[in-house]
Amino acid sequence: MRKGILEFCILSVIDRKEAYTSDIVEALKSADLLVVEGTLYPLLSRLKNNGILTYRWEESTAGPPRKYFCLTEEGKRLLAQLKDEWRAISTSIHQITQP
Repeated sequence: MRKGILEFCILSVIDRKEAYTSDIVEALKSADLLVVEGTLYPLLSRLKNNGILTYRWEESTAGPPRKYFCLTEEGKRLLAQLKDEWRAISTSIHQITQP
């Protein structure tokens, strides 16, 4: 379940604007989701290999080039589906947990 939620959160961050790995980690940390880059890289690679993400390289003034990720059309469809599923799960949990 955590893996699916993490994927949903990552796609949501990237949907706002294309993002560098450190940007994604910072966004997750600011939401109290502690994720290290070592966890993120395999997930980003899998999403890219599955056609959910694409990336572009950008030169950096402070080191090696950076890889910026963005959603593909397939990624946008998946994110919309995940949002619908999240709303349904949230509603169900709310109904169960409220007196």
